[in-house]
Amino acid sequence: MKHLQSLFIKFIFFLWLLGNQVISSAQTNAGNTYLPNIKTVRLHTYGDQLSMPIYKLNSDDRLELHFDDLDGDVKSYYYTYQLCDYDWQPVNLSPFDYIKGFTQQRISNYRYSSIAFTRYTHYQVILPEANSVPTKSGNYLLKVFLNGDTTNLAFTRRLLVLDSRSTVSAQMMQPFTPQNFNTHQRIKFAVNINGLNAFNPNQQIKVVVLQNYRWDNAQFNAFPTFIRGNTLEYNTENNFVFPGGKEWRWLDLRSLRLLSERIDSADKKKNSTDIFVKTDADRSNQRYVYYQDFNGLYQVTTYESVNPYWQGDYATVHFSFAPPNLAEYKNKELCLIGQLTENAFPQNNKMIYNPDKGLYESSLFLKQGYYSYGYMLKDKTNPALDTELDGNYWETENYYTILVYYKSFTDRSDQLIGVGKINTRTDRPGFSF
Repeated sequence: MKHLQSLFIKFIFFLWLLGNQVISSAQTNAGNTYLPNIKTVRLHTYGDQLSMPIYKLNSDDRLELHFDDLDGDVKSYYYTYQLCDYDWQPVNLSPFDYIKGFTQQRISNYRYSSIAFTRYTHYQVILPEANSVPTKSGNYLLKVFLNGDTTNLAFTRRLLVLDSRSTVSAQMMQPFTPQNFNTHQRIKFAVNINGLNAFNPNQQIKVVVLQNYRWDNAQFNAFPTFIRGNTLEYNTENNFVFPGGKEWRWLDLRSLRLLSERIDSADKKKNSTDIFVKTDADRSNQRYVYYQDFNGLYQVTTYESVNPYWQGDYATVHFSFAPPNLAEYKNKELCLIGQLTENAFPQNNKMIYNPDKGLYESSLFLKQGYYSYGYMLKDKTNPALDTELDGNYWETENYYTILVYYKSFTDRSDQLIGVGKINTRTDRPGFSF
């Protein structure tokens, strides 16, 4: 009997582990670029490049989608919406159940690049279009593909549709545990679900917390600490605790003619430009100092053109990092992190160690703009073990987003019913505490 109980416990543990791996895989695979000729994919709220793509259901909200095709010709790009659950697993529903109008739309608005040395075709579309509108709230995967063939994907991006039926209040707390007291940030929040038919909030309500809009380190699957009437309180020492990091490194590529402070040199050829960034180093032992940054995001912008989307140029940007004593990290991979690499590990951001120079090196083909980025060490034997090479400080300015999902007993997908936002710093000091 004890042997059977032991086997049953192991089986349940295996299912739990398998479920976590599936969720992790779904989150990792959502929002990728699949074709090498596709660059600078931008999906955000209309007029705000530094925002999450959130569309309020049945509203006049608009989103912008931009991307470049480096082949420089005209192709038949289409897009569609895929409804997903809160963990980015596709929902088994017909597109006609959650899209009003056409389930596929061709992207017909494009322009050839001008002024720039690099030839490309810029595509853009304002979403949602009147003849193709999401009708359910939740997580959507925006799929862009070629020639009407949904299996010929160019890229995918995450998109959120909100049906605001709850309110979220949140604040950042300094953790009490000694190991996290000076390095981490704990997010405490409360969700009011007045008016919802939630008989079992532990099963029907799910929450996800994002740091700086990143899905690669999102935290979810936590039960409420307390349920007080219609209010769910999430307030424990072990849940929604994030490493604070440090203010992000920056790179100003708004002009390729007038080089900014962080650029060491430039090699300007007839039809291309190479930019060499000053060598970075480990900042974990440096004091924390506040300065305004983009929290790992970037903005397409220029000094010398009217419209940066089709007049901005590209450059091959060379990054280098000097490890301690110029020695290679053992059993670890050094990665560039930030929106410039789509926070994809490790395929888009792995740096290569150069033993002749004692440096880690990497090159990215980037459009003119203002970038923020960082470095992270990944353990080869356990990819879940990360080391922030800039250090972690609880005082760091970070932006957190709390997403609240609801699923009634008759629903077939998770509804996004609330979004809470919090910035950890409102004082904006110029120096460390």
